[in-house]
Amino acid sequence: MATLVVCVDRADDIGRKTGLETPVVGWEAVRSLVTDVGLADPEDSSVNSLLETLRVARDLRDDDEEAVVAVVSGASDSVVGADRAVALQLDDLIAEYDLDRAVVVIDSAEDERLVPVVESRLNVDSVDRVVVRQARDIESTYYLLKQFLADEELRQTILVPVGLAFVAFPALALMYSPAIGAATITAVIGMFLLYKGFSIDDVLTDAASQTRDALYSGNVSVVTYVVAVGLTFVGIFVGALAASELRNVEGVVVPAMRFAYEAVPWLTTAGVTASIGRILDEALTDDRTLSSSSLNIPFVLTSVALVVRGFSGYFLERAGIFENFEVGPLKLGALTVESFTLGTGERLAAFVVAAVLLAIAGVQVAAFLTEPTIDDDGMDEDGDELETGS
Repeated sequence: MATLVVCVDRADDIGRKTGLETPVVGWEAVRSLVTDVGLADPEDSSVNSLLETLRVARDLRDDDEEAVVAVVSGASDSVVGADRAVALQLDDLIAEYDLDRAVVVIDSAEDERLVPVVESRLNVDSVDRVVVRQARDIESTYYLLKQFLADEELRQTILVPVGLAFVAFPALALMYSPAIGAATITAVIGMFLLYKGFSIDDVLTDAASQTRDALYSGNVSVVTYVVAVGLTFVGIFVGALAASELRNVEGVVVPAMRFAYEAVPWLTTAGVTASIGRILDEALTDDRTLSSSSLNIPFVLTSVALVVRGFSGYFLERAGIFENFEVGPLKLGALTVESFTLGTGERLAAFVVAAVLLAIAGVQVAAFLTEPTIDDDGMDEDGDELETGS
């Protein structure tokens, strides 16, 4: 059994330039073919492929292995015809020289497509790809570019925006100026890169899908979410309007605190409204089970709002925007509390304490409402037996 060291030429460059028919078999025949191809076209990479074929065969013979050197090509006008021509030449070589394995020598991506044809007939031990040293970087760039152009998604993502930019720039430059055109194109490309970088298209797709599912499911949360969005816009408007009134105040800290102080109640109401819709959806399901996290959200949001409003009010009082908080007289039965004024620190402490107490109350309420019920047989609502003390 012998090893076939074969140089494949799918485009039949060797046959067209030398006028010889393939297969060309034997050391001396291939060595003579190197001279013929080199004289016909000294810049052809096939010369290097033929020399590499001879070198591999020599190394195998030095290791006392029987090697058959051959050159096959696809002498046909069609791709299928070229592949079939190579297949027939391989079949003839196998029948004549009793071959069982092969080493394939190639010099291009097109020739590499013939490797499966060889593998279908012989065991391929190695695929030796020859790249001319002076053209290695160019060759690698060519293959990468060819692979890039073959990917439809990459073409649409990269080539389409770049093409639109090249088309839009001359129009903007003629209508306005080159500077405006360059600035506009750069801004659009930057927005596109951010859009793809943050996967905003996936986020929008998921949001549209979830919205469609929610509309068809008939959940109460759909209405509460819309109300929450409206309250959010109201809160932003109220906060911005209050901050814009501080025109004589330097810096951004005080206007930001005023915005937070006025907007937080509306934003908190929006969050609580959305969470109530989620709680109602859970309560109206078939199992009618409520999760502790959903029940705890309104209390947590309100607690955070109290803390934010307390700190923003503290800064506004220190800046002289607000006066000290005055508590009016209170009358609880026989107990009467006269009016008093809370200092800046006392007012902040009252808000923080109220937020902590409300958070604790939320945990207790959530734990109470989600506590499993026990029936007469000592089983909880899920059908699991509960442990009881003796």
